[in-house]
Amino acid sequence: MAATITGLLAIYFVLWWIVFFVTLPFGVRTHAESGGEGAVPGTDPGAPVATLLARKVLWTTLISAVIFAIALYAYHAGWLAIDRLARLMHVPL
Repeated sequence: MAATITGLLAIYFVLWWIVFFVTLPFGVRTHAESGGEGAVPGTDPGAPVATLLARKVLWTTLISAVIFAIALYAYHAGWLAIDRLARLMHVPL
């Protein structure tokens, strides 16, 4: 079965969002952790001081590209073929 461009883009899109949600909590400091510096009165103490979203988007894109390239190589090498995976999991086709 040949992979189509739209199918590959859809898989990369889903993978990108999964990795993005995994990277979101890294490096976030709350107002409570920073001692309340720069906090506007009434702000929740658990609110982040700086989200660093641009850095997280860059890291997400790089990590997703590496994972996607490895998975695409495994697919083209035949390691992710449906019949091979079904045999490994003892699932009849």
